[in-house]
Amino acid sequence: MDEEYDVIVLGTGLKECILSGLLSVDGLKVLHMDRNDYYGGESTSLNLVQLWKRFRGSDKPPAQLGSSRDYNVDMIPKFIMANGALVRVLIHTDVTKYLYFKAVDGSFVYNKGKVHKVPATDMEALKSPLMGIFEKRRARKFFIYVQDYKESDPKTHEGLDLTRVTARELIAKYGLDDNTVDFIGHALALHRDDRYLDKPALDTVKRMKLYAESLARFQGGSPYIYPLYGLGELPQAFARLSAVYGGTYMLNKPECKVEFDEEGKVCGVTSEGETAKCKKVVCDPSYLKNKVRKVGKVARAIAIMSHPIPNTNDSHSVQIILPQKQLGRKSDLYLFCCSYTHNVAPKGKFIAFVSTEAETDNPESELKPGIDLLGQVDEIFFEAYDRFEPVNEPSLDNCFISTSYDATTHFESTVDDVLNMYTLITGKVLDLNVDLSAASAAEE
Repeated sequence: MDEEYDVIVLGTGLKECILSGLLSVDGLKVLHMDRNDYYGGESTSLNLVQLWKRFRGSDKPPAQLGSSRDYNVDMIPKFIMANGALVRVLIHTDVTKYLYFKAVDGSFVYNKGKVHKVPATDMEALKSPLMGIFEKRRARKFFIYVQDYKESDPKTHEGLDLTRVTARELIAKYGLDDNTVDFIGHALALHRDDRYLDKPALDTVKRMKLYAESLARFQGGSPYIYPLYGLGELPQAFARLSAVYGGTYMLNKPECKVEFDEEGKVCGVTSEGETAKCKKVVCDPSYLKNKVRKVGKVARAIAIMSHPIPNTNDSHSVQIILPQKQLGRKSDLYLFCCSYTHNVAPKGKFIAFVSTEAETDNPESELKPGIDLLGQVDEIFFEAYDRFEPVNEPSLDNCFISTSYDATTHFESTVDDVLNMYTLITGKVLDLNVDLSAASAAEE
């Protein structure tokens, strides 16, 4: 271990593994360590016995739940946008050869106490029970504007400069009501709160286009895909990639103490009395607690069920977004459900997650509107975890720390963090112009 590396990565969470893979492909000499004896850090995947140990303190789950090994319960469950940045990173690094994806059945939104399919195109807008007849026509016009919009072609802009016009102003031009704005902003553009309304509209339009293009990609009922056997496959796939390019992995390394020189720059990492030298350290917040601050808390429930979520057309995998306004909250509530069709549970079993940014000291009551949508559950677990973000200046100490995972049930914010960190570490912007068809072969 007494060698010198360009970068030492601490923690095998998804963000750290993607970065380790990207940096190895770039030709950097990478050492990747984790204090745990398993991959994934916070974003690990548990079988039933591990789940029981973590939440019930025993290793004897009830026999009627089926075989422990048939469960792959992701601790940070997130669906992947079919044309989104994560898929582009997977293709860019060729990690797709280690993974099999399957389309997600449904994408729904909660509105006035009911669950509705999210309309993503002008045709779906006309059919959606979310809107009355006149609103449908207005929404259809707006959808057509978004579908036809091309940043490089001013003819499609209809005289609007979307880098200056706010989302609120653009929506006002089409006369859409608050109800429609709610599902467009939160379930299509996937904004986490309403601050986007006063920001330039271009971001919202791009997000809506990404949703529609992703939806069209697999002709499924949603724009999302998910790996067979769950997200636990992702860190391991990136670990394999890193190894192919000469990266070194070490699990079960206690302590992992980051060492600094007299100028306060990182110079190595010590574990079990040995120090590996390095120029830069990449890690999750738990490895450098004095360089992060708490910014919030995520509350979540994990349920094991024997049926799909009601009112979702029997979807075996589904996301439901409950916009904050519908619940009188400051942040959205997210529902994620996956099942044996993605090999994350035994036949006939479904795993559902309800998550949100905690706003009170009683997370269970905050999650209730989401839990109420689940119907009968076999077992339910509650958990809350703190969210941290870095406060250090990487240009001074060469420490690059990821942000804790948020409550969203899709990957867009996670990948943004990874890409920003990649640019800080390397000074380059990752080129994500890839042939997207490279990931569709794994569809079935």
